Amino acid sequence: MRLSRQVALDVEEVEVDADRLGLGLRLGNLVGNGVKHTPAGGEVEVRVSWEDARMCFEVRDTGEGIAPEQQARIFEKFYRAPGAPAGGAGLGLSIARDIVQAHGGDIGVVSTPGQGSTFWFILPQRLSQ
Repeated sequence: MRLSRQVALDVEEVEVDADRLGLGLRLGNLVGNGVKHTPAGGEVEVRVSWEDARMCFEVRDTGEGIAPEQQARIFEKFYRAPGAPAGGAGLGLSIARDIVQAHGGDIGVVSTPGQGSTFWFILPQRLSQ
């Protein structure tokens, strides 16, 4: 499997609330999920860009993808998609959503079964403190 990153040249630092830990861990969680769901020979790519006064983070994989009816539920606490690999409590994406939203951001997924997934989250440039 190939793991790569693409960071736009105009990306600046984003100030985060030190009392609200976890943004780096959540990005790591999304990368870990991509690796877990991508077969050998596949790719996981992390992209960071700057759009309309917001920092955009994406984790794109070439894994099995997520069915549309499951996409609406994957950010729910304790939800595990049918056929998901063993392990995990179904909390990672729910925690990621809560942390990103606590920083004034948004999170989501775009996926096509058999073609992979792109998980994304967007943060304002200057986060509330």
